[in-house]
Amino acid sequence: MAARDPGVARAAARFAALTRWSRVADPTAATAPARAAFLAKFEREVDPAGDLSPEERRRRALIARKAYYAHLALGRAQTAANKNAAKVPTSAAFSDVEGDSGALQLA
Repeated sequence: MAARDPGVARAAARFAALTRWSRVADPTAATAPARAAFLAKFEREVDPAGDLSPEERRRRALIARKAYYAHLALGRAQTAANKNAAKVPTSAAFSDVEGDSGALQLA
């Protein structure tokens, strides 16, 4: 299959998601199994041997899930910072004379 244009793929995915959710009476109930499986993943990570009480395992899993989302947010922030840094010209870009400090001078 040929590679799709990202804009077309995004539009197709949006269309599919909106169509799917237009046919669901209770979206919260429809996604409950996925949310439970996602939390179970974190429960296995924080208590692989199953030694903790269910309450403590759940508490730690919820914190691990928060850490997961915080890590995603950190990555987005770093990417945005890198993109913004690439847009900011350095003082060297303004310098056309060797040894110039890059400061603007009025004639």
